[in-house]
This record gives sequence, C-alpha cells and structure tokens, in this order.
Amino acid sequence: MNWLHELIFLSDAGRVALLGVAFVVLALIAMIAERRRGKRARIDRVGLMPWITIFVFSAVIGGGLIATALPALIRG
Repeated sequence: MNWLHELIFLSDAGRVALLGVAFVVLALIAMIAERRRGKRARIDRVGLMPWITIFVFSAVIGGGLIATALPALIRG
C-alpha cells in the first residue's frame, strides 16, 4: 500500500512523467500491432487502425512529456 500513497501524493512533474510513460507504452503497443499486421499471411486484407499514426503521435507526445518533467524530477 505504500506505492498507492506515493502515487496519490505524487508531484506535478511526477504525474506528467507518468503520463509520458503511458504514452510511450501506447506507442510500443502500436508498433507491435503494426509489425503483426505487416507479417500476416494475407497481406491484401485491409487493416482498420492507423497504427503508424498512433505510434508517431504517442511517441512524440510521450517523449515531450518526459522531457518536460525530467528537469523537475532531477531537481527533486
């Protein structure tokens, strides 16, 4: 339960960094999904989700949030 207490009373920079990590995880999931779609047996089947777009937007937003929060986290 100590981790829950730390999560509740996290600083603003910590919350921004946590949101950035969530976006990076979403980007990794989109990258894996795009690789799976590219390696399927019937390549003529059209996919519904724009995985490359989701990957790029999530990676840029996540990287920007982490880069924004990192100086405040280093300072403490």
